[in-house]
Amino acid sequence: MGAIFIRIILSWVGMDPQNPVVVFLHEITEPILAPIRQFMPRMGMLDLSPMVAIILLSLIARFAARLLV
Repeated sequence: MGAIFIRIILSWVGMDPQNPVVVFLHEITEPILAPIRQFMPRMGMLDLSPMVAIILLSLIARFAARLLV
């Protein structure tokens, strides 16, 4: 979730896409975000897939925590 959040912030700042940090964040978050984008198209200029991914990851983490208790 942290990597997705940082990716959102960096997209707002407009960092160079060739920056190694941006490339790394893209590589580790894209496998999560790409499937969500297939089901949820962009809304104008907004890409809401990171928000959906954070919500889904949060729900999965809560469910997993309940299973472990």
